[in-house]
Amino acid sequence: MMFDRERGKEITREQALYLLTEADLLEVGKLADAIRKRKHPHNRVTFVVDRNVNYSNICESKCRFCAFYRNDGDADAYLLDDETIFAKVQELVDHDGTQLLMQGGLHPTLTIDWFEDLFRRLRQRFPQVQIHSLSPAEVIHVAKLSGISMEDCLRRLQIAGLASVPGGGAEVLVDEVRQEISPDKIGWRQWASVMEEAHRLGMRTTATMMFGSREKPKDIVEHLFRVREIQERTGGFTAFIPWTFQPDNTELGGEKAGGVEYLKVLALSRIVLDNIDNIQASWVTQGAAMAQVALFFGANDLGGTMLEENVVAAAGVSFRMSQQEIIDLARGAGFIPARRTTEYQLLEEY
Repeated sequence: MMFDRERGKEITREQALYLLTEADLLEVGKLADAIRKRKHPHNRVTFVVDRNVNYSNICESKCRFCAFYRNDGDADAYLLDDETIFAKVQELVDHDGTQLLMQGGLHPTLTIDWFEDLFRRLRQRFPQVQIHSLSPAEVIHVAKLSGISMEDCLRRLQIAGLASVPGGGAEVLVDEVRQEISPDKIGWRQWASVMEEAHRLGMRTTATMMFGSREKPKDIVEHLFRVREIQERTGGFTAFIPWTFQPDNTELGGEKAGGVEYLKVLALSRIVLDNIDNIQASWVTQGAAMAQVALFFGANDLGGTMLEENVVAAAGVSFRMSQQEIIDLARGAGFIPARRTTEYQLLEEY
């Protein structure tokens, strides 16, 4: 291979681009698998029991790749009331769930008080559940609506009960691509600034990438290196989750990225992001069989059981998996399944 990480020689952007565009899929997979084995020698594949509660589908961002958002006033626009949210979280707790992923759109009227009140009540009622919620775009939007700084907004949310921040809304961290697919959303530097501030406050976060829309291979490489450079500065990312754009029912449309492309990008993520411990396979967009293959291309985690998922489902993709199915999937691939917390503490092996 052209670089030797064992001797401290880091991969360059040029080498990463070569792996993505020229190298053989199985060769790249082998490199990624070797890194996974080195980082996770116990042959464990982890997952978290979680629920994705989309508190609202009203969104001012109107991203062209999104089939989920509605305008305020649309017949099927909604904002969940507290009791509905509590009932959903109670169901999560009944399933031994430990992670609550709450994301909505950029709602025109919800200021910080609404979130503070909700998070406080959730934390009081469900202390065993980690509030892993709001994307960087939502944080910046809430701060702006509330007339406060992003830093102040994050600090107040943390005091109210926000424990960690999911990496949603990263799409591709290259502004030319963002301009085309989500012109009204934050730029890549704003996404990075929220993550770095969360890390400074002691919150762990994840990072994601949605690829297969309008980006070029060099943009995928740039995204990975930007994530790696943030991690070098802060060490705050627990995991990286690459997933493919789902074109159905979206304004952007186009073809869906295939399995080969998904595995290549996943493997490259494992190779480039040597400073992030965990790489998640996205069964939500890829299905069970591909998620199993992904475990041999660098992934060591199967994400969440997702008792509920609405955003990807709005694009016509609805893979569902019970906890037992996730356990069987990992076991069937020859791994030891293990349930974890949001921050990757092991709870139980199966």
